[in-house]
Amino acid sequence: MKRLLLSLFILAGSLVSGAQNLTSSNLPIIVINTNGQEILNDPKITADMGIVFNGEGARNNVTDPFNHYSGKIGIEIRGQSSQMFPMKSYSIELWDNAGASQDKSLFGLPKESDWVLYAPYTDKTLMRNFLAYTFSREMGHWASNCRYVEVVVNGDYKGIYVFMEKIKRGSGRVPITKIATSDISGDAVTGGYIFSIDKEADGWYSAIYPPYGSSGQNIRFSYIYPKLSSIVTAQQDYLKKYVDSFETVLKSDLFQDKQSGWRKYADEASFIDYSIVNEISRNVDGYRLSSYFNKDRQSKGGRIIAGPAWDYDLAFRNANYCRGAETTGWAYQFNRDCPQDFFQIPFWWYQFEKDSAYQSGFRCRWKQVREGSLSDTRIFKLIDSVVSLTAEARSRHFQRWPVLGEYIWPNPQPIPTSYTGEITALKEWLMARTSWISSAIPNAGPCYDYPAAEKASIIPAFYPNPVTNHFTLDIKSKMAQSLSVQITDAMGRSLWKQTYSLQYGENYYTVQTDQWAPGIYLLSYKATSGEKGTKKLLKQ
Repeated sequence: MKRLLLSLFILAGSLVSGAQNLTSSNLPIIVINTNGQEILNDPKITADMGIVFNGEGARNNVTDPFNHYSGKIGIEIRGQSSQMFPMKSYSIELWDNAGASQDKSLFGLPKESDWVLYAPYTDKTLMRNFLAYTFSREMGHWASNCRYVEVVVNGDYKGIYVFMEKIKRGSGRVPITKIATSDISGDAVTGGYIFSIDKEADGWYSAIYPPYGSSGQNIRFSYIYPKLSSIVTAQQDYLKKYVDSFETVLKSDLFQDKQSGWRKYADEASFIDYSIVNEISRNVDGYRLSSYFNKDRQSKGGRIIAGPAWDYDLAFRNANYCRGAETTGWAYQFNRDCPQDFFQIPFWWYQFEKDSAYQSGFRCRWKQVREGSLSDTRIFKLIDSVVSLTAEARSRHFQRWPVLGEYIWPNPQPIPTSYTGEITALKEWLMARTSWISSAIPNAGPCYDYPAAEKASIIPAFYPNPVTNHFTLDIKSKMAQSLSVQITDAMGRSLWKQTYSLQYGENYYTVQTDQWAPGIYLLSYKATSGEKGTKKLLKQ
């Protein structure tokens, strides 16, 4: 241990007179020594890691003892397209001296052995992942907690990193039941699972092809928990069959049925929230890559949960392809704009587009979060908090990585020439994006907004017309009031009448007509406000 501490101290101390002049920081300092080994993509190599963290608000000096962690780790390069950048992201696992994983709490986060050091190289705001995960967490879901740190590897100052929790099952992470290899039947085999849609094809393929694939692409699922090396055949078969059932019902004519439709297999609220995070960020990788889902046992709910949110470095106006930098358009329609892209979005989200109840739920949830966790005030506060926290370390970071004003794939034009410009562009883009979403969500359902310019207190409609067995009354009301409706035949005889208690917004009622004779009828209505009218109705 003395030899470990000495080697880490030498590495840290050597930076005092380095080009970046790191002597102390308001951020925790992580020092890694690989003892002459190259960090590989795979497998992890053994290294030593020390962390200087003197507490929130305290200064951390490179000459301070490693008081937060000092020991062995396994480390490897992580990421896919990001591996081409000179600033690398790393996966780290805390090891004991024998090389076994060990759980520890770092920076006040729940105890775990697996962590991520994310390198915000192409993300010059340094905060895109932080924003997305915070949005999701404040909407009530588990998402990776983030801590800003400065990192030194083998005496080389690497800049500002985002220390993050890795997606993993656990009481402090994705809260699903632990499943053992012996859990192969009954309730035990039904969960918990984590799976993803990504580039790796180490799981199974969807039986339903995406609607815009131009090269015979199919959706590829991956096992995350249990991982491929430990999931047994019975568990593989169960998970695939369950997801297949969800997709089959969602593709059927009965997909909207409240009892036997897709909601029997998947949690609607989680899919809406997951979509909101993808849409507010217009994530070009959203839905089709780095898309995670989890499922607990049937005795604990058992439906598919969308999430956790993951991988937003190319979101929030940071991709110059497939409309990624635009403030208009839905992110789930990525393949409508770019059908030639190999990685496709599953048909699910296009089917939700046809589900009136889902669209209504999306509208209600969007209005709710825009008044709270996704309000302009809250969004700006989060952004400004990162700007303030990283102010000191940014000068070192951008000296080490002089990317401001430079094109780094796939930055869109125009490229801001300063960090302040990056933040201004982000804020302006987010305000335009949220405004577009608010205007683009169909104005229907219980969260309908009555037109401000409409003078009448009700807007009545009914459909279909002609009718066969039934029709729907669609009454939009400016206030809570009563509405009397009557149906008369061509001779003026009353055939049916009803009084409804209208709520503000949209009100739907079904009227059965299967016993009526074919012909022309008159539908008359009168509201408490005094407004009245008559419409013709044709029964076939």
